Amino acid sequence: MHAAFFLLLAASLARYLLRHPWDGPAGWVVALSAALAGLYVLGPGAAAPARRGRAWLLTVVAVWMVLVVVAPSFALCAVPLLYTGLRLLPPRAALVLVGLLTLFVVVALQKLADSGVDPVLLVAPPAAAAIATAVFVLAQRQADRQRALIGDLLRTRRELAATERREGTLAERQRLAMEIHDTLAQGLSSQRMLLQAADRTWDGDPGAARRHVRTAASIAEHNLAEARRFVHDLAPADLAAGGGDLAKALAALATRETTAALRVRFHAEGDGGPLPDRVASALLRIAQGALANVREHAGATTAAVTLTRLDDQVVLDVADDGRGFDPSGAPARGGGVRGHGLPAMRARLAALGGTLTVESAPDEGTVLSASVPVEAAAR
Repeated sequence: MHAAFFLLLAASLARYLLRHPWDGPAGWVVALSAALAGLYVLGPGAAAPARRGRAWLLTVVAVWMVLVVVAPSFALCAVPLLYTGLRLLPPRAALVLVGLLTLFVVVALQKLADSGVDPVLLVAPPAAAAIATAVFVLAQRQADRQRALIGDLLRTRRELAATERREGTLAERQRLAMEIHDTLAQGLSSQRMLLQAADRTWDGDPGAARRHVRTAASIAEHNLAEARRFVHDLAPADLAAGGGDLAKALAALATRETTAALRVRFHAEGDGGPLPDRVASALLRIAQGALANVREHAGATTAAVTLTRLDDQVVLDVADDGRGFDPSGAPARGGGVRGHGLPAMRARLAALGGTLTVESAPDEGTVLSASVPVEAAAR
């Protein structure tokens, strides 16, 4: 638009000088043209106050009107001024300016007509001004709608990001609660039971009491390793010790959980290569929680942990010969689950697309089966 203004100004000045001799009015025309060009160059920047921009526009328009009165050929310079007025002025003031510019253009073009009043020159400028104004107004409305839409999108994105952060925080809290329940809380509970047993047998069977204390110390040492692992990366200590091999970690868990009152065996079937860390960690935590429940509630003498790699899934089974319970009703004392227990196991498996199955009956033991699809295990 700026380039068009200077081009029209130069063309109008050239037309005037070619058609009129260099006399008194020509000097004024050249001076007014230079003044108009200088004013346009010195226009306010985009960051200037609105009042300054309007005052500058009114000054430019006033100089242009004087120039059109002296030399009507400068009338076409009104087109850039029209768009500038629409951009800088309020709607009503801009329409008044458009009407004034159009009137000057019509009068000037009639003066330039060689054969009296030209109907085309009477109709064309108002029609062109109306079309230009309509196009500008529609473009402004569309731009306003786009800005509003962009603002809504940005606001929605910020709200979505905040929601995702909140959900991530809640998920991390839930995960940490399950991690602590399946490791530190279970270990502390085991230590408490062992120390209580040692206290009861201290006088009558010092050897058994010392074994209970040593077992409690071993569990405390393992819990300390788990706590340090939480600080490092929250990966199970047994997995880290076994190089990430779930079978080795489960074998170490079975050995550690074996006591004089409970014998735990581990068996692995199939070989499909190493599992992803999150799958191995989830299955190991489930085994830890299941064995803790067996030790504290089932009254079992033997338990078996089996890891099976099938074509379409990875299955972890924990079976015991304890007192069992009725899974369809409220858990009995023998099958009760403290804190998170079975819900925590189901939540872990649901995150992997897996399922948890519990088969039990009073006085018939319990079998807990956790399965994870191969597709999830491969990711």
